[in-house]
Amino acid sequence: MEDADDAAQQWDQRYRESERLWSGNVNDAVAACAQHLIPGTALDIGCGEGADVIWLAQHRWRVTGIDISQVAIQRATEAARAQGVPEGQAEFIAADLTTWQAPQQFDLVVAAFLHSHGEFDRGAALQTAQNMVTPNGHLLVVSHATFPPWAQARHDENAEHETHGHEMTTPESELQLLPLDADEWSVEAAEMQSRQATGPEGQHAVLDDTVVLAQRQNLV
Repeated sequence: MEDADDAAQQWDQRYRESERLWSGNVNDAVAACAQHLIPGTALDIGCGEGADVIWLAQHRWRVTGIDISQVAIQRATEAARAQGVPEGQAEFIAADLTTWQAPQQFDLVVAAFLHSHGEFDRGAALQTAQNMVTPNGHLLVVSHATFPPWAQARHDENAEHETHGHEMTTPESELQLLPLDADEWSVEAAEMQSRQATGPEGQHAVLDDTVVLAQRQNLV
């Protein structure tokens, strides 16, 4: 298993390779989900440069974004400030999810494209995410069902090191990975969704994502 310090250094290096790694736009599935929920507290796991956190904060959620890359967190913090997100509405933390001690549970926990090119126990990470959802809260998992054409070359270069952390997914594979006990969780969606995507050099493509949305039941 990849050491957390090594993973952090690798992701920092990847972010430094370009001025901006991601589009800066909210993920369609995150926006669609949050618009149907009462704003409360939210946690974005693997928040990257902060687009989803910023969008949620702008829509009255109190959001925490966590990412293993200090470079990503710095960019996210600067982006939130530049877009006028009020202080206290969004917080960004550079930390390893597996050892981070969350101060609370959250009404919405988002794990959008929680993949890695290195060795990565994605199932364990998603289990951690589940544990951070408050009773009556929601877990939203969005994963790659197809690779962007502009990412295929990087994927091919790392193919011999490929692990479950960066495999293409299906609703069935995600539900197998997520131990969503029927007595504790209600699965509201497990489906493929298509979206328009723009690459780092302006390329356009239609990509498929796997989306799982589940609500934790209040068993008290």
